[in-house]
Amino acid sequence: MSPTNDLMVIANEQKAVFLVPKWKHSDKGKEEMQYAVGWSGSLNVEEGECVSSVLCIPLASQKRSSTGRPDWTCIVVGFTSGYVRFYTESGVLLLAQLLNEDPVLQLKCRTYEIPRHPGVTEQNEELSILYPAAIVTIDGFSLFQSLRACRNQVARAAASGNENVQPPPLAYKKWGLQDVDIIVDHASIGIMTLSPFDQMKTASNIGGYYAAIKNSPPAMSQYVTVGSNPFTGFFFALEGSSQPLLSHVALAVASKLTSALFNAASGWLGWKSKHEEEPAQKQKPKVEPATPLAVRFGLPDSRRHGERICLSPCNTLAAVTDGFGRVILLDVTRGLAVRMWKGYRDAEVGWIQTVEDLHERETEKMDFSPFGNAQGPSRVAQFLVIYAARRGILEVWSTQQGPRVGAFNVGKCCRLLYPGYKIMGLNNVTSQGWQPQTYQICLVDPVSGSVKTIHVPFHLALSDKKSERAKDMHLVKKLNALLKALESILTSERVPLSSLTNITQTLMDNLNKQELECVDEGLLQFCANKLKLLHLYELVSKLNSQSIQKDTPPSDNDLAKLLRLEERDFRRLETLLENYKKENTQSTVDEKDDSLSVKMFLEYLEYEKDMINVKNMEDGEYVALGSFFFWKCLCGESSIEEMCRALESAGFSPQILLSLLLNLWLSKEKDILDKPDSVSCLHTMLSLLSKMKVAIDESWDTQSISPWWQQMRTACVQSENNAAALLSAHVGHSVTAQIVDSVTEKKFSQIIVGSDTESWEALSLDTEYWKLLLKQLEDCLILQTLLHSKVSRRTKRVSSLQTEPLGRLSVKKLLEAGKGGIADTVAKWVFKQGFSPLVLNLAQHKTNMDRTDESVEMHTPIFFEEPEEDAGLETILELLQLAYQQFPCSLEVDVLHAHCCWEYVVQWNKDPEEACFLIRSIDHLRCIVNAHVQHGIALMMWNTFIVKRLSSATYLMEKVGKAPKDRLCRRDVGMGDTAMTAFLGCCSDLLQTLLEADVSSDEMQAPVLDTEDAWVSVEGPVSIVELALEQKRIHYPLAEHQFVLCTILYAIMRFSLKSVKPLSLFDSKGKNAFFKDLTSIQLLPSGDMDPNVLSLRQHFLVKVVSAVVQTLCSSQKAKEVSEEELFPFEKGKNWPTLAVDLAQYLQVSEDVVKRHYVCELYSYGMDHLGEEAYLQVADKEVLASQLLILAGQRLAFALLHVQTKDGTELLARLPPTLCTWLKAMNHRELQNAEVPIAVTAKLISKVMEHLPENHGQYNLALNLTEAVEAISQ
Repeated sequence: MSPTNDLMVIANEQKAVFLVPKWKHSDKGKEEMQYAVGWSGSLNVEEGECVSSVLCIPLASQKRSSTGRPDWTCIVVGFTSGYVRFYTESGVLLLAQLLNEDPVLQLKCRTYEIPRHPGVTEQNEELSILYPAAIVTIDGFSLFQSLRACRNQVARAAASGNENVQPPPLAYKKWGLQDVDIIVDHASIGIMTLSPFDQMKTASNIGGYYAAIKNSPPAMSQYVTVGSNPFTGFFFALEGSSQPLLSHVALAVASKLTSALFNAASGWLGWKSKHEEEPAQKQKPKVEPATPLAVRFGLPDSRRHGERICLSPCNTLAAVTDGFGRVILLDVTRGLAVRMWKGYRDAEVGWIQTVEDLHERETEKMDFSPFGNAQGPSRVAQFLVIYAARRGILEVWSTQQGPRVGAFNVGKCCRLLYPGYKIMGLNNVTSQGWQPQTYQICLVDPVSGSVKTIHVPFHLALSDKKSERAKDMHLVKKLNALLKALESILTSERVPLSSLTNITQTLMDNLNKQELECVDEGLLQFCANKLKLLHLYELVSKLNSQSIQKDTPPSDNDLAKLLRLEERDFRRLETLLENYKKENTQSTVDEKDDSLSVKMFLEYLEYEKDMINVKNMEDGEYVALGSFFFWKCLCGESSIEEMCRALESAGFSPQILLSLLLNLWLSKEKDILDKPDSVSCLHTMLSLLSKMKVAIDESWDTQSISPWWQQMRTACVQSENNAAALLSAHVGHSVTAQIVDSVTEKKFSQIIVGSDTESWEALSLDTEYWKLLLKQLEDCLILQTLLHSKVSRRTKRVSSLQTEPLGRLSVKKLLEAGKGGIADTVAKWVFKQGFSPLVLNLAQHKTNMDRTDESVEMHTPIFFEEPEEDAGLETILELLQLAYQQFPCSLEVDVLHAHCCWEYVVQWNKDPEEACFLIRSIDHLRCIVNAHVQHGIALMMWNTFIVKRLSSATYLMEKVGKAPKDRLCRRDVGMGDTAMTAFLGCCSDLLQTLLEADVSSDEMQAPVLDTEDAWVSVEGPVSIVELALEQKRIHYPLAEHQFVLCTILYAIMRFSLKSVKPLSLFDSKGKNAFFKDLTSIQLLPSGDMDPNVLSLRQHFLVKVVSAVVQTLCSSQKAKEVSEEELFPFEKGKNWPTLAVDLAQYLQVSEDVVKRHYVCELYSYGMDHLGEEAYLQVADKEVLASQLLILAGQRLAFALLHVQTKDGTELLARLPPTLCTWLKAMNHRELQNAEVPIAVTAKLISKVMEHLPENHGQYNLALNLTEAVEAISQ
């Protein structure tokens, strides 16, 4: 049997069965652990060999997270042939060893134990094998590693065929035991070190008077054998006297993994080749000779024959059985028999080691021993277990000289199994904190088919005086466990209510019958309190099950009167709730009405001084308890008056009941909105609760705040279910007004008798607070309805940031969010929906009543050209209008655009790949009308999110000298190349907006930020708009200087320009001014610029213009892909104009740029665009001479390179000077030479227009005109 109880092996002769425990249903229907056959078959390989000994060794897992269970269990089997074979739990042979040719008599194992005291020698793990005249010990570590290697080899063989991987060899020692007649059993005591006296005594006995004594006592391995002559023999092997032998592990892994039954024909020793001959397999391995070891001393009793020896867990005692029916207790350290039991023929023995529980230790004042206090180490007791098979009795004895502490009648056919080891593979490090789940000893009863373990309390090992005390402590512990039985019964889910009540009542009656001194008052009180709660549960269940006749649902007029609302206000409330219901899809807490079990009811509530308190619980549990009490009442299915009366008499305070009621009401929002009559039920219940004692303080007057109503208002303020909160606030306001009226009426009836007071309205501080809260809750409801509305997207790609759900609102959240909290919330919603800023403007225009219908219609198509076209748009516009009307200050359109702008840029900063967020942010920025707000927001965006990334992008582009690749952009700037292009374009737009806002701010006033009356008390962070208005003014020339750089960078990225270092286009002053605070005064370039820099700038602008025309040409060719689709962030940028503007900033001649633009257009054959651009050029004469060359190149291509007969003849007729000039023309400089002659003729006529007659090339142009006319003919 494995010590971990997870494997049992039964073997007889050649056959064996491996049993494993499994959970199964017994005959009685209960689940219990039963042993089932895991493997069965024959184990013999050699002819005639039988199984002589079996051992199950659990091996520790090497994983850190192991929980104390073994990784696997190895079965070690000894055979009469001398072989020792090792198997897995599934019967697969791992390795076989022939260490001696005699039969294996006994297998024993020792595993690692942590030494209990510093002086105790640490014992190594080992497997010991006993032969008739020899003993072999295999090192535990070596065995552990070999077994793991063999098991891994088996797994690999199963997966991929045979792999000849040699595992590490086994390290073992083999001793030939001399001077003993017969040996039948043994015990390996382990390594021991003698005391100096024992060392001298032993040396004198062996070497005589002149024996030499070593300075340090030698370490020895001790072995004890039992048999005859001597009856017990003591052997001592000096450590180091014999070197460990290394065996070659004989692996038994065939190419296919088969069970041990079919492995009989396989090669057990070495590796078997497929072509290996059969005789070679049967050749036995070499058996190493044993090292002689003489018996040092023994117990010489010639007539006594030893049968079994069993070593104690502490390695100091051993129990030996003999042929005379005696059990002898040996002190193995001294080699003496210290005790003998008679009358135990055929006995089986084992040991139990019990560790003291420190909590049970007696502390005595006069006891100064190390064990006298609870802080000392735990003591350990050894008990000897003897199974007398002939008498069928199991006895437990305290050792060494202690009494019998237990005896059991167990039957005569049992087997006592004592492994004497635990789990192999642990050491002093891995065993720390390891709690192996092992048993020490067990009894197998074949009659009942059960396996029983034995446990002995520590106190049975103590002396009489201490034993009584320890016994009492043990009994007290048991009694405590028994007293908890009542609590465990009450917390059981299966015991019915009637049984719980009867059990508790019976126990209470029994306690009352006893004398007062004998009864624990706490227990009596506990029973009384639990009984009250059980009766309350029964009563509430009864009230909930009683069906009452439902009242007619109240009409709208009745509800309006009940809530003290005008018809117009009531209709508005209905509309708001209807809108909220449509948009609100949130599922509320789903609790079954009567699902609260007795167990949970008793867990939630507790009595204290005749009052019921509710324990701290989770929200769901709190709602379940409230639902149990009140839900049937709110649905009109149970009597409200009876329920309130029952709960009040049970000991509930009205404050707790109010809290339970409000929690239930606020969490059941969806159900409440579907049941309008629940409002009148809430009104009735709230009125009844308010009339309870201590609900409203008697000293309360109308000019002070009642804590009762404040509790209710606090719940409404904190609730995120706005519709339920608004309804409950209306009910609270109505009930408060009702009570205030009655209080006021009493006061005034004493003063003015008979006067007409019906038209009066009593004022109180509480009603004013209710009115304020109602306004706040209505605002919150409108806002929440807006946030739930959605625009469905059909094709548009949505970012993961936009799919994150918005949090729900409460009045408390809005009051703590600061002045910008409301606009910030709406901005988050706008971001999630992702629609155009024009929607916000459109809703604002519709809100302004002074606008005409035509003006609204004018804005509509602007929006519908956007991709957000959707049928649900009208609903959203209506909800937005309602929100604007409700929050005229907080949602003023500039404030909202500012918050949207900031929200988009914040989200872009989280994921810079989403360039569309930054573009949309700037769209919102441009929609801000007030230049002061626009200036501040733009500057904050620049400083917070833009300038650092822009700086990284600039230095990267300067370093690589061209538009950088995607990988570099991601590494240095944190975004891809496409996103970086868009980012640079946005930087340029942002600075342009900032410059425009700086100019415009001189012409308008800064806005005054107001707050709605209901939200004056808001606290929290400063709003974005307030921060924007606090920003300093920018230094215009510095911002303009930065704008020029951004535009240059954008052009480089947009057109993938090469060989351009952006900072080289500026002098040292210009470079130093970049990325500085835009509000600071910096030293900027002034006066004439260095000609070299100007040359670089002109070269750059020429490159840009060429790239612009190239892009324009390619986009016109590829009609299917529009430029806007490729670059959605372009927003119709006019690059030629931008290049001219840049030229002005960079002090480069604008005309040079314009002329180059015209030339490029003609070069690409886009003459129609060239003609338009021609008009913008100032110096048309220079341009005409440039275009003349271009016309010549076209003509040269037509005459010289398109080989036609007509062309050759025409060339012969041309003037020689023109021919020479045409031949010198390089048509390859043209981007598109294949232009119709008629188009070229038009170009030449335009050249002729602008060339004066005295111009050097006029005659050439004239000849060209004639040549073109000739070709045209």
